[in-house]
Amino acid sequence: MNHSTNNTLKELRVKYIPPGHGSITSSYVASAKGTLVRDVEGREFIDFTSGIGVMNVGHSHPKVVAAIKDQAEKFTHTCFMVMPYEPVVTLAEKLCAATPGAFPKTVLFINSGAEAVENAVKIARYYTKRPAVIAFENGYHGRTLLTMSLTSKVKPYKFGFGPFAPEVYRMPFAYCYRCPFGLSYPGCDVICADYLKEFFISHVAAEKTAAVIAEPITGEGGFITPPPEYFPKLIKICRDNGILFIGDEIQTGMGRTGRMFAMEHWNVEPDLMTVAKSLAAGMPLSAVVGRKEIMEVVHPFGLGGTYGGNPIACRAGLAVMEIFEEENLLQAAEALGKNLRKRFDAFQKEYELIGEVRGMGPMLALELVKDRETKEPATDEAKALVKFCYENGLIILACGNFGNIIRALMPLVITDEQLDRGLAIMEEGLASLSK
Repeated sequence: MNHSTNNTLKELRVKYIPPGHGSITSSYVASAKGTLVRDVEGREFIDFTSGIGVMNVGHSHPKVVAAIKDQAEKFTHTCFMVMPYEPVVTLAEKLCAATPGAFPKTVLFINSGAEAVENAVKIARYYTKRPAVIAFENGYHGRTLLTMSLTSKVKPYKFGFGPFAPEVYRMPFAYCYRCPFGLSYPGCDVICADYLKEFFISHVAAEKTAAVIAEPITGEGGFITPPPEYFPKLIKICRDNGILFIGDEIQTGMGRTGRMFAMEHWNVEPDLMTVAKSLAAGMPLSAVVGRKEIMEVVHPFGLGGTYGGNPIACRAGLAVMEIFEEENLLQAAEALGKNLRKRFDAFQKEYELIGEVRGMGPMLALELVKDRETKEPATDEAKALVKFCYENGLIILACGNFGNIIRALMPLVITDEQLDRGLAIMEEGLASLSK
């Protein structure tokens, strides 16, 4: 029995944890199952966050728990670079089959999303012998020096942490609701993709560019979803100039958009892909999946790390793949997405506070605005909605450059009853803010 309370743990936290490592809520988790989380005082919450997109298969899925226990009893670590083991190569085989592209691929396993991005850039630079990387406004790629440099938003991610890594360049993303070019889709002819050609003239030469990296749908940046022509045009420009395209599927992957990977919606195939978050249901595991001819140029031992491809994490990843295969989780995600879109569209009709509903599948967001004409971000209202939901038993997250976007990241295994309860709390909050 845990006798700690949220307040006693908070006192310890203040004493021993730096304030820079913050938390959205003040509750301390005692247990979690499926879509429900209980804190140390027995209070139950519906989780619309999945630990920021990590628990797509739900908290403590029995198959994942069983795999972790079984592997822990056998061995927990040898370092794959010293003595390799089966779970790494088996999971690599499954991941190569699951990712877009019928071409031969190989996989590098590491620990975090940021590590995956770092290694994807390393590989791209090694293969192309070029230094520059182009990222996007509203993009988020991590908190290490290089990935923080690639990340767009300054506060809280970059403020005070410079100087940043060199040879990182940033161009506008396809944010149709707030078009950086002042145009409207589809009359714009998706000029934001063609702008890459001009970017080569005014910012960095194509001959010096190793890779363009982008999230299919931005995560922290506000679930910005480009029009269907965007990525095919962008990737063609990359290919025409010998530039690799890195698809950052860390948040969008593993069924989050109703497809295993979001790039499938546009029938495009990244040269390199980063995968993490829901790959191993909460265990620290990430991967770079790429074209075999690109991945294999790096000299032996040029890639790796002490914990990369940890056996317990890889067994958890294998269990996740099994869940997708045996429990029709992609079909469940697609159905959840349709239901959620219908409900969010109804919210938008009812509440002027909602300027736009966007996303794909169950990866949906509400952009809150003070006025639909001016599109002034409703940052305070978004904070108030997050607070209201928490106080009423629902955990949600805000995101976006202005913190005015509410995102849905509930586990894909959520029941209809849990979804209805959660959306009822959210609507009650929207109604209270609209009075």
